[in-house]
This record gives sequence, C-alpha cells and structure tokens, in this order.
Amino acid sequence: AACQSFGQGTEVILLTTNQLKKEFGSPQQYEAGQAINCLSNIVNRDLARDLLPDLVTLLNNSKPYVRKKAVLCMFKLFVKYPQGLRLTFDKLKDKLGDSEAAVVSCAVNVICELADKNPKNYLPMAPQFFRLLTTSSNNWMLIKVVKLLGSLVPEEPRLARKLLEPLSTIIQNTAAKSLQYECISTVTLALPYTKRSDGSDSKNVPAVVKLCGENLKLFVEDSDQNLKYLGLVGMVQLMRSHP
Repeated sequence: AACQSFGQGTEVILLTTNQLKKEFGSPQQYEAGQAINCLSNIVNRDLARDLLPDLVTLLNNSKPYVRKKAVLCMFKLFVKYPQGLRLTFDKLKDKLGDSEAAVVSCAVNVICELADKNPKNYLPMAPQFFRLLTTSSNNWMLIKVVKLLGSLVPEEPRLARKLLEPLSTIIQNTAAKSLQYECISTVTLALPYTKRSDGSDSKNVPAVVKLCGENLKLFVEDSDQNLKYLGLVGMVQLMRSHP
C-alpha cells in the first residue's frame, strides 16, 4: 500500500524506515523483494541515507532474487544520496563476480547507468568488463558491456586496439542483430583511436573494416526497415574514418 500511495514528499514517509528494515529481514524472498521495490519507488534522501547499510547487507543475501533486487535498488539510492556511492561502490562492484548470472547482469546495468554521466571514473574497471565481454553469453548484458567499453575508449585510447579482436569475434558469431550492431558501432567509434603514431592503421584494421562493411551491407539489404535504417547510419559512421 505504501508503494502505491506514498511519494517522496509524504510527511509520514520516515515512519516506514523501521518497517522496511523488518521486511528486509523476512525469510520469505518475495516479501523482502516487495520491500525493496517499495523503497525504490518512495526513496528520498533521508531514507536512502538510513537504509543504505541494509541494502548493502542484502547484496550478500543467500537468495539470488533478493540480491538482484537489492543491486537494482542501489541505483535509486545513489541518485538520492550521492555520498553513498563513494561509501559503498566497492560492494556493488563485487557483484560483477556473483555466482548468479542475473545478479551480474543487474550490476552491469547499474554501473552502466552510473558511468553514463562520467565514464572516466569507471576506467579502472575496464579489465573486469573486458573479462565479461570475452566470457559472457548473455546478449543483453553484452550490449551494456560493449556500450560501456566504447564510452571508455576516448578516456583510454589504448583500449581501442584491444577491443577490435573480441568485438570482431562477436560480430562474426552472434545471431543477435542488436548485439551485432552495437559491436559494429563500438568498433567504428574505436577505429580512429587505433592509428599508429605516424597516422597509419594497425595491422588488423583493414580486415575489421571489411568485416563491419560486409555486415552493414546485410543490414541495408534486409527487408526490415528498421535494420535497413541502422545499416545506413552505420555506413555513414564507418565512412567518416575509412571512406
């Protein structure tokens, strides 16, 4: 009821703190999940500050369902209480190594949303995301990982060359058009940063450009108008660096 009727400005909202703490400790995973959902909908700065330690504890809950909910809720708390990000980010980062793929996916989503505003702050995490890029089979998570790594390239140009091989492998092997296009887009973004000091291309760049061009051609020739449009946009981007 509180989730539906309370808002961030409700005067009695702070009275929910102890009740939420109690529900977080419920042995029933769906009750704890409902409490986390409620917090994410009604959270204000005071609730975020007071309940952040409880959410951090839930990140290590024995039930993947609760861990997943807690990870996603952390983003809402960070928005309302930015200081909490510095205090607890390491705990969130640990979830990238969670034993449950769904929890890892949620952690990737939250970190990608956080990195969208200031990618440079997340540059030290590049090795972890590169590992996910080369080991994960979750297409939707890979799309997020590819986007994040692409946003880090301008901050660390050396990353561009390292990304070419794994991204090319995904482009060749995946049947998911959405993931394939995201990889092509990120390769296109990375290509200008792969040039040697004398301005020449790296050894494997011509083959990568050819691979992207061939796959973009298939997008353009597809009967689906959305894919056709994406193919044309991709061609324009590719031609800017390799006409």
